[in-house]
Amino acid sequence: MSRVEIEKKIQSENDRVAEGNRRIFNDAGVFVLNIISSPGSGKTTLLEATLDRLADKLNIVVIEGDISTERDMDRVRARGASGVQINTGGGCHLSSRMVADALGKIDLGPADLVFIENVGNLVCPSTYDLGEDVRMVLLSTTEGDDKPMKYPAIFHEASLAVMNKIDLLPHLTYDMEKVEKEIRVLNPESEILRLSALTGEGMDAWIEWVENGMRRKKAELEG
Repeated sequence: MSRVEIEKKIQSENDRVAEGNRRIFNDAGVFVLNIISSPGSGKTTLLEATLDRLADKLNIVVIEGDISTERDMDRVRARGASGVQINTGGGCHLSSRMVADALGKIDLGPADLVFIENVGNLVCPSTYDLGEDVRMVLLSTTEGDDKPMKYPAIFHEASLAVMNKIDLLPHLTYDMEKVEKEIRVLNPESEILRLSALTGEGMDAWIEWVENGMRRKKAELEG
């Protein structure tokens, strides 16, 4: 069997399990976001800032993906989330099977919203469906403005791009307009938000986006 055939078989099995995850999420009526980014772009900080604004009124579940440790899971639990840590032991992305196994440990009954924080990597997670409603890519201004064309797959696949750490723009040579233009070349339908999870700038628009996504999902399920 060739490498291409093996990769297709792996992807086919992943997609099959992802559909099962999607049915579970839909049956529970939860809105699910799969957050993908480079290490250090601010995924967990964004989740903390989001939980600070929503945990009092919503039941939020977080599935944390990391190679090792539960440090990020500890951080979001401290902000009011429940959920499960997945340690890949060296794997560079979460698979739908890993998420399916995690769902066996989670009570989605009272849940309103699920965040999947993928392993920090812009390459491996890009084409792995986990059963999410939205695949989101998070960029930070400190990474440099060359990422979309260097890692096109994730920007092609993601329906939402969030630009984090905009509070640092005055101190960087970062061409935001170029980055957004390149994202739209790769995916004309992509939505783009700018924010700073640390200072709170742009967070109101992000929270509104999440709440609108929840409402759309509810309407689709009821329709």
